Amino acid sequence: MKWEKEEIIKDGSEKINAQAPIIISASRSTDIPAFYSDWFISRWKAGYLKWKNPFNGVHIYVSFTNTRCIVFWTKNPKPMFKYLDYMDKNLPNYYFQYSLNDYDKEGFEAKVASVESRIKTFKDLSTRLGKKRVVWRFDPLILTDEIDIDELLKRVKRIGDELKDYTEKLVFSFVDIDIYRKVENNLKKENVKYIEWTPELMDKFAQGISQINKEWGLELGTCSEKIDLDEYGIVHNKCIDDDLMIELFSDDKKLMDFLGVEMEEANLFNDSKILKTKKLKDKGQREDCGCIMSKDIGQYNTCPHECNYCYANTSKEIANKSYKSHLANLYSDKIDGE
Repeated sequence: MKWEKEEIIKDGSEKINAQAPIIISASRSTDIPAFYSDWFISRWKAGYLKWKNPFNGVHIYVSFTNTRCIVFWTKNPKPMFKYLDYMDKNLPNYYFQYSLNDYDKEGFEAKVASVESRIKTFKDLSTRLGKKRVVWRFDPLILTDEIDIDELLKRVKRIGDELKDYTEKLVFSFVDIDIYRKVENNLKKENVKYIEWTPELMDKFAQGISQINKEWGLELGTCSEKIDLDEYGIVHNKCIDDDLMIELFSDDKKLMDFLGVEMEEANLFNDSKILKTKKLKDKGQREDCGCIMSKDIGQYNTCPHECNYCYANTSKEIANKSYKSHLANLYSDKIDGE
């Protein structure tokens, strides 16, 4: 399935063809809420943005004309708080994927605020939006010569004990070092003595987190993992999640039509139930990714969090340079989103 095309008027005069996606991902490639909130809101008000394909360098325009849901990915949504009133009035539907890890001691996330600060921000956001709309991610799970399974579980539990009343789901993934060359290079550059995850280690972690979750009662899910952990009550998650959208935004007819939602009427034998008539898996993601299709509007090499394990940045230096360049353009006349 391809997104519909819309004709937009650029700069009040030039006519341009643009993709008009129903669902926006903002973003797997960079932290838009943390660093580009001003840019995102300025582009939303303009009604479109310009995006560069990271594989072929081709620029395309993306129109927000048909957009019915935005999924934000972030380690720090606090800079976006000043826009929440505007977003509630002008964005149709949205929710957050909030990554909250604990690698403070190791400095794996050099420019990310402290765990305590991020926990407070999480609670504030959840209180404002509701706990269904703020999904906790401990992503990725990293093993090193100093962080073993027990230590990792201890850190996850510390955060979960604080967040259990402010979210309904914990999503985690095991760091993919062999798949992403950038991750391997970045970890080696920082002299991180990492340990590769094996199915046996994954299983041991799953046992541990399942036991801890008996106190929390959260839904547990893995992100883009092949391993089956159903026996521990751990599902294969969909981060761009049609089921969550149906639960939260069922009164949005255009979104429900896109998702292929139909209602089967109740009868003497069964209650009414929701049917999904479309398969919308995002074929542009990895095979084990459960997400439905969306249009990601981020750019690689633009996130200055300086996380050692980053798959989206070639290097910290390149990312910081791109970030400073983007800020300079934001407050000039170059606002297409380059």
